[in-house]
Amino acid sequence: MSDLDLVGAVVAGVAAGGLSLVVPALIARIPEPEPEPEAGDEATEVAEPVGPEVKDLYTDIAALPGLAWKSALAGLVAGAAMGAVVGLEWPLLYLVPLVPISVALAVVDWRTRLLPTKVIAPTYLGLIAAVLLVTAVTQDVDDLKRAGFGWLIAGGLYVLLWLVYPRGMGYGDVRLSGVLGIALGHLGWSELVVGIYGGFLLGGVLGGILSALSRVDRKGYPFGPFMLLGALVGVVLGQPIIDAIYS
Repeated sequence: MSDLDLVGAVVAGVAAGGLSLVVPALIARIPEPEPEPEAGDEATEVAEPVGPEVKDLYTDIAALPGLAWKSALAGLVAGAAMGAVVGLEWPLLYLVPLVPISVALAVVDWRTRLLPTKVIAPTYLGLIAAVLLVTAVTQDVDDLKRAGFGWLIAGGLYVLLWLVYPRGMGYGDVRLSGVLGIALGHLGWSELVVGIYGGFLLGGVLGGILSALSRVDRKGYPFGPFMLLGALVGVVLGQPIIDAIYS
């Protein structure tokens, strides 16, 4: 590891860990889903669909004991791992802020099996703005094009899967896939391929293990945390994995 990579690991780890302290506050500010209108009622805009099961309130999730320091620890580890690979480079401008958002989404999805649009939609706007800013500084248009392709590939794949079997995947996963596609695509093709495929692999393997241990519902478990973990693997190990496959 070069000195620049070490500095990147420290800076990204400290920044991501510090920002992740606000995860409880972020979760507490998410509006609760509105119930679906009953038959005969006028159609109203529904923030998020509510299933038949009673879900945890976001305020209750935010009040979980130790959530702040656990989120900060997760953010520290994720940020340091990414910083060690990316180095003290411009992509950290969008990678670091994504860490606390990813931690919050993982916690919420794990507890509710919902990925709130109220979090993902502004994340799109912030990420796109950050990627455009990085492109303006680096003048690397190829990275920007690859980010666009990442959005289309990841988003298109998840849309297709959702259309084929909507009961097996929530539309929140589709929305999240675009965010991950942009970030991973901007970094590189290896990061994109490993990051997206890694989500499915981890979801199948770890999800199967957790189902066997009765830690999650066998009929369906949240996929968002595995998508996010797979994306982290893509950032950190994407290039080494592709190099090892084709060496």
